[in-house]
Amino acid sequence: MIEDISVLRRCVERQTFDLLKTACLVLLNKDADDKAARVLLSLAYAHLGERDALAESMVLVEAQTAHYDQDVLCDLAAVYIACHQVDKARSLLEKLVADAPEHDLALARLAWCCMAQGDAEEALALFERSLRLSSWRTTVHLNRLQLVLSLLKEAATDELIAQAFVCLQAQQDELSDTVFEGYETRLNRLQLQWWVSSKQYAAAEQWLAASKDSADDQHGFDEEKAVFWSKEYATLLAEHDQHGIAESYLKDVLKTLPDNVALLLALSELAQVQGLTMPAIAYLRRAIAQDKDNSALWVNLSSACLHSLDSQARHAAEKAVTLADAMVVGAEHSAEKVELCRLQAKNALALVESDAQAFDKAEALFRDVLAERPYFLPALSGLGQQLMQQGQIDDAVALFEKIKEVDPTKGYSALINARRFPDDVETLEKLEKAAKLPSMEGSMRSSLLFQLAAAWEKRKDYDKAFEMAEQANAASLRFLKYDPKDHRNRCARMRYAFSASLYEHRADCGVASTLPVFVLGMPRSGTTLVEQIIAGHSDIFGAGELGGIPNVIQGLNRWERHVGSGREFPDCIDDMDAYVCQGVANNVLKELQAYAPEAKHIVDKLPHNFENVGLIKFLFPNARIISVRRDPRDIALSNYFTDYQAKHGGMGFAYDMTHIGEQLADHNLMMHHWNQVFPNQILEIRYEDVVEDLEGSARKMLDYIGVEWQPEVLKFNELERSVKTASVWQVRQPLYKTSKAKWVNYQDKLAPLIKGTNAMIEFDPIEMLTLPEPGFLTSGVAHFHKDELDEAETCFKKMLHHNPNHAACQYMTGLVYFRKNHMAEGIKLVESALETLPWQKEWRDNLIKAYELTGQTDKAVALTQKGTGERSTSAAEPMLETNNVTDDVEDEALFPLVGSEQYF
Repeated sequence: MIEDISVLRRCVERQTFDLLKTACLVLLNKDADDKAARVLLSLAYAHLGERDALAESMVLVEAQTAHYDQDVLCDLAAVYIACHQVDKARSLLEKLVADAPEHDLALARLAWCCMAQGDAEEALALFERSLRLSSWRTTVHLNRLQLVLSLLKEAATDELIAQAFVCLQAQQDELSDTVFEGYETRLNRLQLQWWVSSKQYAAAEQWLAASKDSADDQHGFDEEKAVFWSKEYATLLAEHDQHGIAESYLKDVLKTLPDNVALLLALSELAQVQGLTMPAIAYLRRAIAQDKDNSALWVNLSSACLHSLDSQARHAAEKAVTLADAMVVGAEHSAEKVELCRLQAKNALALVESDAQAFDKAEALFRDVLAERPYFLPALSGLGQQLMQQGQIDDAVALFEKIKEVDPTKGYSALINARRFPDDVETLEKLEKAAKLPSMEGSMRSSLLFQLAAAWEKRKDYDKAFEMAEQANAASLRFLKYDPKDHRNRCARMRYAFSASLYEHRADCGVASTLPVFVLGMPRSGTTLVEQIIAGHSDIFGAGELGGIPNVIQGLNRWERHVGSGREFPDCIDDMDAYVCQGVANNVLKELQAYAPEAKHIVDKLPHNFENVGLIKFLFPNARIISVRRDPRDIALSNYFTDYQAKHGGMGFAYDMTHIGEQLADHNLMMHHWNQVFPNQILEIRYEDVVEDLEGSARKMLDYIGVEWQPEVLKFNELERSVKTASVWQVRQPLYKTSKAKWVNYQDKLAPLIKGTNAMIEFDPIEMLTLPEPGFLTSGVAHFHKDELDEAETCFKKMLHHNPNHAACQYMTGLVYFRKNHMAEGIKLVESALETLPWQKEWRDNLIKAYELTGQTDKAVALTQKGTGERSTSAAEPMLETNNVTDDVEDEALFPLVGSEQYF
C-alpha cells in the first residue's frame, strides 16, 4: 500500500499514470477525504483520457479548493493544464507563486502556461528560476531549451543541450524505459532542431549518419529508426522553410530504401504541404505498390486526388472502404485499428461525395461516422467545411469548436480552410472574434483573418478588408525570417553567374528537349490562368507547381557541401561539364515524363522560377519559357491578401508591402537580364491582355510553344486537372475582369509599396571564383580509377590552383601522392582535407593507414580514438582506395559519373 503522497507525485514525474490511478484509488478507499489523492486521481484520469470519471472527480476537487495546501494547488494546476484549461491553470499558479516564490514545481508549471500562451520571455525567466532551485527535472530542461530555440537565443544553446543530456542520464535509473526513450527522443530532436535553425546541415547529417552506423555496429541496421530520424530531420527543415533541402535529403535516403512505405509517405506529405499535388500522388502510388491491401494508404491517395482528380479520388476511397470492410480482428489487426480504418475509409468517401456536391450522400456518411465516434476529427472537419459551403455558418463553427476541444490547432485550421464567405456582418464579427481567441500555443490564427479580409472586400468595405489583411500579415510575420537584402544579393549573384559569357564557354551543355514548358512570373501575376489555358491543349500537360529546378539547386548545394568546395549555387555552375549537365537534365526530364508519358509538352508553373531562368536554359536550351506580367499594384495587393501559410512556405516577402515592392523591382531587373542574355527566346504575356483578348493571347502562346491551334483551350475552366496553389478556388471559374485595377480601391494604402518599388537596387559587392573549364574533380576521379595518376594529379591541382581549399581535391591529390609513395606530402593534404570535412570516415581511415605505414603510430591511435563510435573499416577493404564510385549513367544521383555522396 502506498501511503506517502510524495511517492504518488513521483508517479507524475515518471508519467506512470496507470499506477498513479490505482494508488490514488487505494488511498481514497481508505480515506475518502484525502485531498491530495483526489486531485492526483483527477490528474491520472485526465492523462488517461477517462472523461466521465474526470468530470465526476473534478466536482469534488473544485468544491474543496479553499482548503488545499500549496503542493495540492500545484497538482490542481497540472490537472487544468492536462484539460487544456491554461487560463485557469495560469491564474492559480500566479497566486501560488506570489505566496511561495521558491516553489520550484509551481514555477515550472507557470512557465509552461506562459509558454503555451505565447509569453515566451516570461516563460523562459520562470524556467530559469525553477532550475536554479531544483535542476534535476528533465522536462524543465527540455522546455527551457525549446524556448531558447524558439526565441533564437543562440549564445549558450550548446551548453544548455549538454546540461539537458547530463540531467537525463542522471535520471535514467529512475525512469521507465518508455519515458526515458521519450525524453531522449525529444532531446535529440531539439539538438537536431538547433542544427537546422543555425543552418548546421552538415553537422545534422553527420549525426544522422553516425547514428545509423552505430546502430549497424551494435544491433544491425534498424530501418524503422533510420526512417524515423530522416523524417524528423525533413520535418524540421520544412518548419524552417527549407522544403527543398528536406526533399533532396529524403530522396537520397529513398535511394537506399526505395520500397520503404513510411519514407514514401513522408515525401508525399512534404509535397502536399508545398501544394505539389502530382508528386504527392506519385509517391503514394509507389507506397501502395508495396502494400496494396493497406486501406489507410488508399485513404491518403483519395485525399491527395480530391479537388483535382475526381475519378481517381473516388476509386481510391471506394477501394479503401472495400479493404477496411474486409479486415478482421485478430493477431494482425486490433479492434481499435479495424474500427479506425473503417471510419477513415467511410470519411474519405464522404469527402468525395461532398466534392461532387452530392451533399445529402456526403452528410449521411459524415453523420454515420460521427454516430460511431463523436470526436472523429476528419468527419467533424469534413462536415464543417461542407456546411460552410452550404452557408450554414453557425453549424459549421459549432463543429469546428468541437474540434478545438480535442485539438485546438486543428479546430482553428478547420475554420480558416473554408472558401465561401458569409453574407452578414454579425457572422464576420463572430469569425473575427474566433480568429483572435488564443489557442494553446497562444497564437492568433492569421489564416482566418486573411479569409475575413477577402469577405470584407467582397462587401466593398475596403478599409475593414485592409485592416484584416494588416492584422493577418502582422501575425504571420512571427514565423518568418525573410531578408530582402539576402534576396537582392542572391538575384545579383544569379545575374553575375549566368552571364552571356557562361553560355559562350559552355555551349555544349544541356539537352535539346522541347518537352518542358516553364510558366513563371511574380506570384499572383496570372501564372495559374496561363497554365490552365495552354494545358487545355491535347499535346500539353499542366503538372502544376513542380520542385524540379529548385531540387537541382539543392542537390548542387549538397554536393558542394559534401566535397568541401566552400561554394554554393549559383557560384558553382561553372563546374558542371556537359556530361554532368546532361545527366542532371535527363533526370529532370525523367521526372517530368512520369506525369504524362504521352504528352509532347509538360508545363511546370512555379512562379519563382523567374530567378532560375539561367539554370533552366543551361539544362534545356530549347525550353519554352512564358513570363507572365501584370499591373504591379494588383500583384502587390493580391499577394498581401493571400494566405501563403508563412510557416510552411518561402513567400516571406508577401507579408510586408515594402518587401513586396522590393521583390517587384528585383523581378523586373531579373527579367531584363534574362531577356538580354536570351533575346527573343522568352515569351512575355500580360494578364490584362489575356482578360481582354483570351483567344488572341492563347493563339500567341500555342504558336510560341509550337503546337497547332485548338479552340478547346478557351474552355480552360472546364479542364479536369490538378491545381493546388493559392489560386485553386479560381481556376474553375470562367474568365472575369473584376481583378483588373483592384488597386484603385486601396490607393491610399500603397505608399510603402511605392517606396519599396522605387528604391535604388543595391547589393553587396560580388566576389565569385570563375573556373576556366568545368569538371576538374570528376575528370580527375575518372583518371584516378584508370590508374592514370599523372593526369589525375593535373586535374586536381588545376582545381587547387583556383580553389586552394577544395577539400575533395586536396584529399584526392593526397591519394595520388600515396600511390606514388610521396607519403609526407600526401598526409599533409589529407590532414588539411579532413580538417574541413572531419566526418568523412573514408578519409580518416585512409589517413590512419598512411600514419601506420609511415610509423606514426601515435597519430594513428589518436585519430582512431577520435573516430570511436563510427563503423570501423572492414579488413576486406583495399588500402588507400576510394570504394564508393559508380559510373552508372542511369543512377539517379546528381552527378552520373561520381554517383553517390558516399564516394569520398
